[in-house]
Amino acid sequence: MALNALDRHLALIGFMGAGKTTIAPEVAARLGRRSVEADRTVEGRIQLKIGEFFARRGETEFRVVEAALLRDLLDSGEPAVLDLGGGVLKTSTTRAALARRAFTVALAVDADTAWRRVEGTDRPLAADEAEFRRLYDERAPVYVEAADAVVSSGDVDGVLLAAAGVHHEPGALDRLGELVPGDGAVALVADEHVLDLYGDRARIALGDRLASSHGLPSGEAAKRLCEVERLWRELTLDRDGTVVALGGGTTTDVAGFAAATYLRGISWVAVPTTLVGQVDAAIGGKTGVDTPDGKNLAGVFHWPARVIIDDTLLTTLPEQERRNGEAERLKTELLAGHPLDARGAAAYKCAICLRDPHDRGVRRWLNLGHTFGHALEAASGFELAHGEAVALGLLAALRLSGRDTAPVESALDPQPIRVDRERAWSALQRDKKRAGGEINLVLLGSDGPIVEPRPPHEVRTALDSLIAD
Repeated sequence: MALNALDRHLALIGFMGAGKTTIAPEVAARLGRRSVEADRTVEGRIQLKIGEFFARRGETEFRVVEAALLRDLLDSGEPAVLDLGGGVLKTSTTRAALARRAFTVALAVDADTAWRRVEGTDRPLAADEAEFRRLYDERAPVYVEAADAVVSSGDVDGVLLAAAGVHHEPGALDRLGELVPGDGAVALVADEHVLDLYGDRARIALGDRLASSHGLPSGEAAKRLCEVERLWRELTLDRDGTVVALGGGTTTDVAGFAAATYLRGISWVAVPTTLVGQVDAAIGGKTGVDTPDGKNLAGVFHWPARVIIDDTLLTTLPEQERRNGEAERLKTELLAGHPLDARGAAAYKCAICLRDPHDRGVRRWLNLGHTFGHALEAASGFELAHGEAVALGLLAALRLSGRDTAPVESALDPQPIRVDRERAWSALQRDKKRAGGEINLVLLGSDGPIVEPRPPHEVRTALDSLIAD
């Protein structure tokens, strides 16, 4: 079973009327991929409408043509979003080809809704309601069996979350043993506070798979190389093992980095317990640690085998941590250009990271406000809360974009902070987007986010405006 749609086609399957053709273009646009409607492509190849082909030559011959076309689509070209016909899974060769080259999402629809959507159309298998419902009962379990994920009809965000390997379910912590992929041993890594809150539930859920538990300090103190070295010494997993990171963004950063480097890389699963983690930090495979010179300056890309989001874990979240998460959610909302809840923000990040898994293009958009925020965090000795730093950074980014800062001010009310100006400026100049004599910033243009170089004096002025006298 595929874990995500990285470097794979994203195939949408489901019964007639499941809504594949409706959502495929939107999913493809958000992923920066082409959308392929298999039925229309088949018609182009056979030079007939499908209904006419059925009438002349029958369904059996149509399935042969359809299977051959799908194999061609799967084996050629860049990964696309494939909108597949309702009967495409009838052949075993097609199912095998999908398993080899695609991440497959089944769109779930009830029989009544499906019939309402297709009644009176020219679909050859929707002429008779009784036969339609018989086919529905026959095929529904086949879709579930063939799918890597099942999502409700019409749920674009759900498809994007699934494609990135994100499982979103209230109460998912108690199903951890089922949801962690594979059957190897598991090492649970969590900060000590989270272990006190949720450690017992996680251990019970993991059952016999649990090999060891490891505590980390809370906050940025976890993101030190000495903590990674300690994990390397304590872990006893083999290459079939999995590190499960339970906690906020600092925990997933350091546990993911340890997993990426232990035995030259083993699987890991993120279980974020903070809003920052659930909308941002745990998604997309960035892992790393801080150095004395700046935040996240050492790390690797190591995509988690799964991200398990259980939003009931947020009920114990302190107000400061909620504000940290709100800063990241609002950042994503500004990038998207329309309101987003936490799930929508997570789906937005999933789409961006699937488009650009190694941060060489559009993924840089996700750093809106962070060039300034990270500099302020470093200048404070990482005592400044991440959300406060991001909120201040958003003010600077909006000002440089010529945008109104009211959305940030009304939601987060960021206030200038007292840090050493030279130390902040030195940290900012180490930003990973710097090139030559200019500093590349993520800003908001007239058509959405852009990455634009600005001269140092302009950036320095914007940074100074965030620092109290």
